[in-house]
Amino acid sequence: MPPGDSVHPRAAFRHRDFRLALVGSVAAVIAMQMQSVAIGWQVYDLTHRPLDLGFVGLAQFLPAIVLSLFAGQTADRFDRRGIMRVCQLAQVASALLLWLETRGATPSVGTIYALLVLVGIARAFHAPASQALLPHLVPTEDFSNAVTWTHSVRQVASMVGPALGGVLYGAVRGAGGVYTACAALFFFAFLMTSLVAARTGRLEKEAPTLNTLLAGVRFVRRQRVVLGCISLDLFAVLLGGAVALLPVYARDILHVGPRGLGMLRSAPAIGAAVMGAFLAYHPLRRNAGRMMFVAVGIFGVATIAFGISTNFWLSLGALFVAGAADMVSVVIRLTLVQLSTPAAMRGRVSAVNMAFINASNELGEFESGVTAALLGTVAAVVVGGAGTCLVVLIWAYLFPELRALERLTDAKAEGEPAASPRTRSPHTGEASTAPASRASGRKLPDHS
Repeated sequence: MPPGDSVHPRAAFRHRDFRLALVGSVAAVIAMQMQSVAIGWQVYDLTHRPLDLGFVGLAQFLPAIVLSLFAGQTADRFDRRGIMRVCQLAQVASALLLWLETRGATPSVGTIYALLVLVGIARAFHAPASQALLPHLVPTEDFSNAVTWTHSVRQVASMVGPALGGVLYGAVRGAGGVYTACAALFFFAFLMTSLVAARTGRLEKEAPTLNTLLAGVRFVRRQRVVLGCISLDLFAVLLGGAVALLPVYARDILHVGPRGLGMLRSAPAIGAAVMGAFLAYHPLRRNAGRMMFVAVGIFGVATIAFGISTNFWLSLGALFVAGAADMVSVVIRLTLVQLSTPAAMRGRVSAVNMAFINASNELGEFESGVTAALLGTVAAVVVGGAGTCLVVLIWAYLFPELRALERLTDAKAEGEPAASPRTRSPHTGEASTAPASRASGRKLPDHS
């Protein structure tokens, strides 16, 4: 193993700022999941119309798409930690306002939707700031480890959150108690973020213009490795997402009822969490680009296996494998995107990445529904999985730069030093001995 390649499995936890940010992130994820469960139950209780549940998602999705570029520019123009704190306080306020609305004799669905728009706005600005702050919390050589642990722990939180929300909703016989708990968790996340010492300050020095607003889009188009991994993930999720059709499988194909549906929904998250823990102890050191294509291909094959399965346990296994493969893709994608992007542009590039993710998730559910209506449920899932495999082959041909990428630490931002003490340029193969940057509590210099 070459010098500098060995990273302790829990290297990211050595850094205080990372630990604080991770604890705050877990609290926020649990709160968001609990709140989603409570809102879904409450809205359906009030209207008894499934369509209104769609509006719950739409109220949060539209701000994320409409404001994504502005949120990215904000993350590059103001201190990212400060943006996260404001957004967390906005989520505290929204949870308290939801609690206040619940106390009325007849809660207004329109008011709930309006508050969900506030939630969507807060999340739209929080996501790029949070992603862009992560590289400043750990040294560059520990960044992939930090990404792995962050998303593994968040997957566990995503499993715990809905269960806690459902139990608390039943225990207090209503949504009010859940909203109160969510407000407390969001405020705890605010406190953890406040204790983070790292400051980014203003990294984008130019005056705000249309040119600076679209800089992240242009950067992604210019950086072939970044464009390849983001777009590969977009089309893989767009075509291969079977989550929207899980209720149909649980009721009509596998005949396992609501309890089985809960297990099916948890299986991908469990697979992702297990794979995340594995990657922390056995990080990807070679053939990172090829491994991303392999992982997305396995995701597609697992989706096909789930689609044709009529055995509940086989279906669970297929979803577990799909979640594990997706975790490999997520770690590679987020590491490449952040390390390939100059510090002054990470907010805008993260916003573009989040727009791709949000679009793929929402449009993927829509695509699954339309395809199922036209071809049938099983055919829709199988065709989607086959489409994902086809996309892997096409993207491997279109993006040879991504296919040829050896190590994640080979990713290098334009105008910045190499990412690790000893790496090889993906273009020239020449060794570099540039020192790795260190995370600290000092205001970070401008890397533009």
